[in-house]
This record gives sequence, C-alpha cells and structure tokens, in this order.
Amino acid sequence: MKKLCFLICFTLISMFSFSHSQWTWKNPLPQGNYLRSVYFSDVNTGYAVGILGTILKTSNGGTSWTTLSSGTTNDLNSVCFVNADTGYAVGNGGIILKTSNAGTTWAVLSSDTTTDLNSVYFFDVNTGYAMGYLGKILKTTDGGTSWTPLLCGTINNINSIYFTDVNTGYVTGNGGTILKTTDGGTTWTVLSSEISNNLNSVSFTNANTGYMVGVYGAILKTVNGGEIWTALSSGSTNDLYSIRFVNANTGYAVGDLGTILKTSDAGATWTALASGTNNPLYSIHFTDTINGYALGGTTILKTSDAGKTWTILSRGIINPLYSINFSDTNTGYAMGGLTLLKTVNGGDTWTSISSGITSYINSACFINDTIGYAVGFNGAIFKTINGGTAWTAISYDTTNDYYSIKFTGSKIGYVVGQNGIILKTNNAGATWTVLSSGTTNDLYSVSFINDSIGYAVGIEGTILKTSNAGAMWTVLSTGTTYDFLSVYFTDTITGYAVGESGTIIKTKDGGATWITLSSGTKEVLNSVCFIDSLTGYSVGRGGITLKTIDGGTNWTSLSSGTTNELNSIYILNANAAFAVGDWGTILKTSDVGVGIIEKNVSQESKYSMYPNPATDKITITKNNELIEETAVSIYNINGALIIKNIIQNQNKFEMNVSSLSKGIYFLKIQTKSGIESKKLVIQ
Repeated sequence: MKKLCFLICFTLISMFSFSHSQWTWKNPLPQGNYLRSVYFSDVNTGYAVGILGTILKTSNGGTSWTTLSSGTTNDLNSVCFVNADTGYAVGNGGIILKTSNAGTTWAVLSSDTTTDLNSVYFFDVNTGYAMGYLGKILKTTDGGTSWTPLLCGTINNINSIYFTDVNTGYVTGNGGTILKTTDGGTTWTVLSSEISNNLNSVSFTNANTGYMVGVYGAILKTVNGGEIWTALSSGSTNDLYSIRFVNANTGYAVGDLGTILKTSDAGATWTALASGTNNPLYSIHFTDTINGYALGGTTILKTSDAGKTWTILSRGIINPLYSINFSDTNTGYAMGGLTLLKTVNGGDTWTSISSGITSYINSACFINDTIGYAVGFNGAIFKTINGGTAWTAISYDTTNDYYSIKFTGSKIGYVVGQNGIILKTNNAGATWTVLSSGTTNDLYSVSFINDSIGYAVGIEGTILKTSNAGAMWTVLSTGTTYDFLSVYFTDTITGYAVGESGTIIKTKDGGATWITLSSGTKEVLNSVCFIDSLTGYSVGRGGITLKTIDGGTNWTSLSSGTTNELNSIYILNANAAFAVGDWGTILKTSDVGVGIIEKNVSQESKYSMYPNPATDKITITKNNELIEETAVSIYNINGALIIKNIIQNQNKFEMNVSSLSKGIYFLKIQTKSGIESKKLVIQ
C-alpha cells in the first residue's frame, strides 16, 4: 500500500532562505527514533542510544529525557558507563564515542575500523571491549585512547560480551557462537552450546554461573564457567535480545512483542510479565533489585517494584500519520489510519482524540476550527462540526479508496482516489458528484490554486488539470511514468509534482510542458510545499527532507533527525513548519537554521550599504528619495530581530551598529513595494 498524504500550504513572503533546518520532536516524546540500548550510572541518571546518533539522558529516574548532541548520524547500538562522568557508545561504521562529562559532550575515538559494532563493555575505567560484525572484537587498556583488534577465531557477528574478572570473559553471537577467554582476550576458545540459532546477550552472576538468550525464546545456563550450557524453558517463542541478573536468583530477559520474562529461582522457571507494549524490547538494565528500565523502538519502560508493574515513560501515539493541516495559528490536526491528533497551542503539544472513525483515513482537511473532512479506504468520507470530537459518515455509493481531499471554500470541495475517481461537493459535503477525469489511473493528490484552476496527480506520471472548477479535466503530458504523490503550485503557471525515485518535475506554463529537476535522491518523495516562488520543501521515505531556494533548480538534503518515512509537510507561518509520518512522527522547525542566503525581490538592487564590513555605523542609500515608509531591520544569523528603524522621505540613512558583536548579520529593507536583503559583516 502506498503512503499517501494531504497538503495545504500558506504562501509566505520570506526574507531569507536557509540551507539547514533544525527539527524537534513533538510526537512521540521524548523522540521517535528507534532506541537500542539503555544504561543507568546511578538510580537517577540514565542514558539511551539509538539510530541516527540518538543519545538521550535522564537525571530524574526517567521522568524526563533530554536529547544530547552525539556529533554523529551513525546508528548507535550500545552504551555503558564506568562512573558518573565517563561513558561510551558504539555503533555502525565502527563509531566509538566517549564522554568524560556525563554526556555533555561526546568525542569520536579512533577505532581503525568501519565494521558495525553491536556492543560495548568496560570492566574498569581503563579496560574495555567493543565488538560487532564478522567476529570483530576491539580492546582498549587506556580508557579508549587506543584500540587493538583481537583474533577470536570466528567470522560470525558478535552481539554481546561479559567479563567475570579482568581476564575471563564470554561473547555470544550469530549461529550459536559462544567464545571464552581466560587471558583478557589474547586467545579465545570456542564453547559448545548445542544450538545453531543466534545468541544475543550474555550475563553472569558469579565466576561459574551465566546465562545467554537468543532467538525463538532460547535461554541457556552454565554452572561451570561455560563448559556445559543447558537449555532452559522460557515459556516463550519470541526472540529475546537482552538478559540481566540483579542477584544470584533474580534475572530478567526482554524481547519481541514487548516480552519481559522474570526468574526468581536462578532460571529454573520463568514468568511472563505484563509490559503494556507490543513493541520489541532490545535492552534491559536495573539500578538495584527493584528499579529497572527496558526499551526498544520508541518505547521506554520503568518498573519500581521488581517487575510487577511497568510504566511507559515515552508518550504519544506511534501510529502512522499521513495528513496535517491547521485551521489557524493555534489549532491543527494530524491524521492517519484510525488516529487523530489535535493541537491547540501551535503544535507544541498534541493530544489524541477518540474520533469514533472506523475506516482507515488517508487524508483530512479542516476549513475552520470546527468543520473538517476526512477520506479513506472503501469510499469513506467523514465530516466533523465540533473540531474533531465526533465524526459523521457521509454516504456515497462507491467502494473506491480515496487518497486526497481539498476544499476551495466553505462549501466546495474535491476528493480524488482509486481508478481515477474525482468527486465534487457544492454543499459542504451533503451530496457529491462524480466528475469525468478522463483516466482510470489512481489519483493520490489534488490541489487547487483558486476556485477554478486545480490539478490532480497519480500513478504512471498522471497529471490532470481543470480550468473550470472540475467540469472538465485535461490529461497533461509529463514525460515520465513514475508515480506522482503530491502536487503544489506557487502561482497560476508555476507548479511542482513529486513522487517515486526522487522524481521532481516543474512547469512554468500552467502544465503545458514539464521539466525534470535533479533532486539528488532516489527515495520516494511523498509531499511538496513552497513558501514563496523560490523556496520550497519536499519530504519522503527514509526521513528525507529536501529544500530549494532557487525555484527547484537545486535541492539540498536537510537533516530531519529521523529515518521514519515522512508523508506530509505543512508550513504554518514563517516560524513554524511541520512534517508528519510513520510511527506517529510529528516534527516541528521554528529555527530555519544557519547558512542564510540573500534573496532580493527585485533583480537589480535599489539600495547601497557601506561600509561592509563595518564596526560603528553603516549608511544605506537609495537612488531616489524614499517617499514611502521604510522599515530597516538587522537580524542575526538565527533570524532574530536585533535592530529596527522606521524612516520616510530620505534617500540616505545611517544606522549605529556599534552594539553588535563580531559576526554575520542580515539587513532587511522593506517597503510596500517589496523587500530587499543584504548580508552585513561586523568586525
């Protein structure tokens, strides 16, 4: 099934364009990237790591989490701390990170490998190990300054390591691999487990007694230092990923479908605990005999009663979202499947609404704070008149799936979907008329520039145009057979469509001809939106976020901070944009970032500014007298207003800039006739 989205964008006048955007998580919280490992350095202070270099920290026992800057986008698979300040994280591409200040900063250590590392373990402040794919084991004896590769005799992936003393250690890996060293890793002995399935984690309670877990609910135990391993009955067939013991008798294992198992008799029997989640759990850690944490995916769990009950610390819906729009600057809606989220504070917080909708929703549209529409599979059309609290099914005799809805006013709306169907209502959804589209290709997105001119796009390069409010649709020639998933026009003649294989096409003559633009990606693009005639965004699979500042000629890949598929992007105003996607992803940017690029409304500058660079003052001149009110403003590199002056009837004006610190600033000159901006350097 294709991920489909609905898009409305406000057209904004933007003074600046930016080459980088900073996105923050608004749902789920604290974030929505997959987490793979958790470790607590004391009862209150803990860390979690995951994909795209994600590192989270809590200082209050998991009540709240802060995202730390890891300095990498490599996936992180394991974290451990040797004391309150010193910790390590390892991950894909051979990345090894170290912090010496409790996570405030992380340094990349030289591992001399690009092999993915699955686990990190430190026996003391100096001696540690990192291991991963193809039997890779690294050892440090100087706190990570240098790492030495060890020969272990296997090319199977290694998943976990545990040392019972400075010399004696065990590793587990794929294919039932179990290795033991008694000389600090110099040599390794292959132990027999009588199992050929992957083993994912190892833990020992003393020098002789240890446990391992693996796929299909496997739990192994040794009581003689690994010479013999006995299979225990776990009572589960779910894959198990992590095992930890808090004392000689009490241990826990976690795995797929939220599995948490507990033993109180040294593994003789295991009891399944209610975790409250179906998400896979990859890691478990206890700070003492009663307080423990488990995590996996976007879920973080905590127990304060030795596993009897588990509290989900992470918050928010993790169902896919395909559509987002706002009815005003405060009120917005995100929908997908059976999920409806609503914000009343400009997107800062989102609340799940029990809508009563029973059909799978692909697209939604709100025309004001109270009235909205949603469409989905099997001819589903719903309407709300109370801000989403309750929805009424609108009956229409079709079983076609609907993918996109757009209203051009309070009463007139359009729906497109399967088999080229296009519906129109003239009476706020009370009745719908089937329009002749001229195609049987599925249509995924519909957009109108005004009451008369609209476009619909779909599979195999299909683009339709109407110039008479849907009475007649013309099939346009695009020159491609890639599926299009979104369409957006900046004016009556300039428009864009995006879709499969990173395809972006542009027209400058109202769709008569189209040119293919270079997006720089092969990822599917699900949504496109423009702020103004030059500046636009597109989002898609793999968390891809693209931006153009020159009307699509060039597209820059921005870091969204996630690999979750993004299905729709929405621009609320000059300071707030949102992207929604899989796993309940809602991202917001209010800081358009660094790397500001000047953009003038006119081709030829009407103003001069000197000196530049400047120290004390600058002079702005115009060729003819300023006969209208003019706002002259200075912004810092983050877009914050620093100085503003209003002048009139002057062709020369001086500004005092002596209070500005050294750096780059931007001068904005705005009149009713337009805007001009210039870069200003203060020395």
